[in-house]
Amino acid sequence: MDRIVVVGAGLAGLRAAETLRRDGFTGDLILLGDESHPPYDRPPLSKQYLSGKWDMDKVWLRIEDGFDADLRLGVAAVALDVAARALTLADGGTLAYDGLVLATGASPRTLPGFEDALLLRTLDDSRRLQASLTPGAKVTVIGAGFIGSEVASTAAELGCDVTIVEVLPRPLARVFPEPIGDALAAIHAEQGVTLRFGDSVTSAAALDADIVVVGIGVTPNTAWLEASGLTLDNGVVCDETCRALGGDDRVVAAGDIARWPNALFDGELMRVEHWTNAAEQAEVAAHSLLGAREPFAPVPYFWSDQYDVKIQFVGVAAPTDDFEVFEGSIADRKFVAGFGRDGRLVGALAFSMPRQLMRYRALIAERSAFSRQ
Repeated sequence: MDRIVVVGAGLAGLRAAETLRRDGFTGDLILLGDESHPPYDRPPLSKQYLSGKWDMDKVWLRIEDGFDADLRLGVAAVALDVAARALTLADGGTLAYDGLVLATGASPRTLPGFEDALLLRTLDDSRRLQASLTPGAKVTVIGAGFIGSEVASTAAELGCDVTIVEVLPRPLARVFPEPIGDALAAIHAEQGVTLRFGDSVTSAAALDADIVVVGIGVTPNTAWLEASGLTLDNGVVCDETCRALGGDDRVVAAGDIARWPNALFDGELMRVEHWTNAAEQAEVAAHSLLGAREPFAPVPYFWSDQYDVKIQFVGVAAPTDDFEVFEGSIADRKFVAGFGRDGRLVGALAFSMPRQLMRYRALIAERSAFSRQ
């Protein structure tokens, strides 16, 4: 291959490009980013950067010394022709490729009636929200998932009057059992946050708020690929080596946009929206593009910082899974709990027990039995 194009200049795109160079690709390497900013880290946007504890120097992604790529910022791809191996760009131009990495990430879901509400996905979003989080400001967050909860946590710590509105009966009720949801809700309540669960509102105007933030999840950025012939279903569907289905062996995907069968979990199709997955999947996708047949079968991992509690999760979980606290106590907000499926340990959740949690990640990878270890 003479030219590889990486579409998306976030974590997954940058790590894929770096891996291609480390693996010996010496041809033209073009990295397209639709934002004007150089590659940056997203987790601090709802935490350290939003709170003002970090400045921009800590948000930019570290780029490997000597990394050689043509970084084109403010350039969006709007269509893909797999047969011609060409991209159409927003300015009307075209860009040919021999190999292609799709890493365009995801965008926040919106709500009708909340067109003027703030969203949080980009650096510019975080800057706008940060300017509004002044002491005493009335902030309503729609959604009690991880992004919504992190925004609420940061706003409360900055002295805002915070309300969370969530249609579900408790936080993350679609994923975790009732005791976990109740514990997550209690963390907010103890910090003075008003909680409205099992509630829905039809417009921002119905809320007594100076600032409304919508945090109800994201949608993979695949609309620009609808005429490409690639298989799209809640993301770009890939094989186990991150090669995009419906194309040829010259297209791979990584990060929030990619949905693939994870062999460690019996081929369950999954799309993972977290930092660690983006970095790890990008490497496998790059290897795959250069001819490797390396299955991507990780134990997913993510973390969330809310007030003084570090929440970490490894593996997968569903409300129907078996559930048991293995170490510590939910009441003390310091514990490790396991999730079991058909007798196997498939997930583990920890509150403020990071060292203990990591051994459960290894046990999940080893397909260990669901039991107190």
